[in-house]
Amino acid sequence: MSEHTYKMIELVGSSHTSIEDAVKNAVATAAVNEKSLRWFEVIETRGHIEDGKIAHWQVTVKIGATLD
Repeated sequence: MSEHTYKMIELVGSSHTSIEDAVKNAVATAAVNEKSLRWFEVIETRGHIEDGKIAHWQVTVKIGATLD
């Protein structure tokens, strides 16, 4: 494995559907602005409850990208 330096950003993705979709939304948004995305780490998961049911997911992720 070669040596790299990484830039790390922290985002909060959200979804009405699932935790996985919330992560996908955060990564997709990061990919618009950042090149060379390499990894992500889920830091925190939250949900919003309405009428006794899960209505919304929020997931905080750290995303790493290699620097040129």
